[in-house]
Amino acid sequence: MQPLLKNESSVLIFTLSGLNETMENRYVLLSFTALYYPLIVFCNITLIITILLHKKLHEPMYLFICNLCVNGLFGTSGFYPKFMYDLLAHDHVISYDGCMIQIFVIYSSLMCDYSTLTVMAYDRYVAICRPLEYHSVMTNQKILKCILFCWLTSFICMSFLIMLIYRLTLCGFTIEKLYCEIWAVARLSCFSTTVNNVFGYIVILTYFGDAVLIFFSYIYLIRKCRKSIEGRHKFIQTCLPHLLALINVTTAFMFDVLYSRYGSRNVPQSLRNFMALEFLLIPPILNPLIYGLNLTTVRQQVIRMFFKKQVRISE
Repeated sequence: MQPLLKNESSVLIFTLSGLNETMENRYVLLSFTALYYPLIVFCNITLIITILLHKKLHEPMYLFICNLCVNGLFGTSGFYPKFMYDLLAHDHVISYDGCMIQIFVIYSSLMCDYSTLTVMAYDRYVAICRPLEYHSVMTNQKILKCILFCWLTSFICMSFLIMLIYRLTLCGFTIEKLYCEIWAVARLSCFSTTVNNVFGYIVILTYFGDAVLIFFSYIYLIRKCRKSIEGRHKFIQTCLPHLLALINVTTAFMFDVLYSRYGSRNVPQSLRNFMALEFLLIPPILNPLIYGLNLTTVRQQVIRMFFKKQVRISE
């Protein structure tokens, strides 16, 4: 399908070429996606409902986990429905505005993941290092501010990046991915994208800086927790899942960054697609499973909700 044009160099429709070499397997991919996406939705909604319905779970850590799950649903909604439609369609196209919306949803969700993990690290620091001050520090107002911080910072960053993309005049219409990606669109520009690149790298370094800060904070917490059996138990119970989630998201983010900027066309398309999708495949399902299975209070409330058994909730 040829793109509709506003003028000689302004594109109204993009072609997504990420599926071109794997269309013979599209029914296998469709079957997998039709099972996997509802599983993501189910796991995240289950955890959200469990936390919201039980007052015992209305604590900062659990509310931040709830925010992580809401964000997982938000991010995956920007990819999976369109991907399933493309698997059934002959032409894999997306409108310019649709492309910008997809970029905004997917990447603001990734940024929100990092921000949420950052405030969760702060919450664990206060809980372990300043336990007597915990409830006076982590008030309801503070929790609300933290959650708003997670969403607003990601929305503001992505809004600015989208504005920088809108100012570009494009000379191409083919995006070599399964979904719209900001660097792939910028590459189609007829002119220099230095401003886009500089701001993009600032955002990347900022969020990687968050990850480094969190890792160092956990090294400090490990040292603090070694002094007592209770401290070690608290770290394993509440901090280890958070650390696994951070490693999971950071690895996925690195896959996407490395693939987007340095990916080679010599690499098989199936591998390129996996690298591009890693942060949409693994974190949305792993986060609710990590927290739902590892945290005793959450796990027992989920069992109680589904099997209607009176399970004694213990810390």
